[in-house]
Amino acid sequence: MKDLGWRPNQLARGLRKSFSTLIGMIIPDITNPFFPSVVRGVEDVAFRNSYRIVLCNTDNSGDKELEYFSDLRAMNPAGFLIIPATDSKIELQLGELDKPVTLIDRMPANWDGDFVGANGEQGAYDATAYLIEMGHRRIGIVAGPLSSRIGSERVNGFLRAAREANIPVPDGFIQEARFDQESGYASARRLLDLIPRPTAIFASNDLIAAGALLAVKEAGLRCPEDVSIVGFDDLDFTVLTAPPITTIHQPGYQIGVRAGEVLVERIMFPNREPQQIVFPAELMIRESVCRRFSDDAL
Repeated sequence: MKDLGWRPNQLARGLRKSFSTLIGMIIPDITNPFFPSVVRGVEDVAFRNSYRIVLCNTDNSGDKELEYFSDLRAMNPAGFLIIPATDSKIELQLGELDKPVTLIDRMPANWDGDFVGANGEQGAYDATAYLIEMGHRRIGIVAGPLSSRIGSERVNGFLRAAREANIPVPDGFIQEARFDQESGYASARRLLDLIPRPTAIFASNDLIAAGALLAVKEAGLRCPEDVSIVGFDDLDFTVLTAPPITTIHQPGYQIGVRAGEVLVERIMFPNREPQQIVFPAELMIRESVCRRFSDDAL
């Protein structure tokens, strides 16, 4: 077998036996750099423990997510790692599953199983509080989908900071987008068309922030002098933009490592108590925010 280079078919072995070395992983958007960093952390842990990852990308589609989930179940994997889609329906399928599952980053409201993510609401609060500290009183937000828990959590953090500082949030200052640059651009343009417009924008992820930065420049404005911007995720490109983007850091690779460890522990010890691990989010101050000394109408 060694001389001929023969290797066993892991899928066939998993179908024949109750034990499998495969782990099914479902992510919402392979083009968002945050998710590959999570996958890399998971893969490092899986490889060290002799597991192999089968990766599926849902394009944030709940229907595609369910199809992939069904396909993965047919492979009889050892367990699942899932970052739910924006319109995920997968929680309804997990109750009848007899395999270990760890959810990552996005936790459904009624989920009481294993979870690893970052504190999105606190991160949004810290981002907004920093803008307030820098003198901004007209702060808009380009939120992620409000139907998703992660989108609503970041809006809640934004509103909590504004409420504690007695800063009103006028109609139109909360704009909804997908978690991508294109819709972030479109939503930021709507904010910039308001009279008076915001002096600062909190973007619910860095792709949205990149879209907002482009919208500011195309409107003939300057960042941060006319409009300050804060993002969320701390993706690698945020230090390369002009100006570099102030953002909230959430440790994608470390989240993936811990999620992989939690799943492996669950596979080995199926009856242990569920773990819900939430990493702190950290403000990374760069050059896309400047101090505001006046709040005159723009």
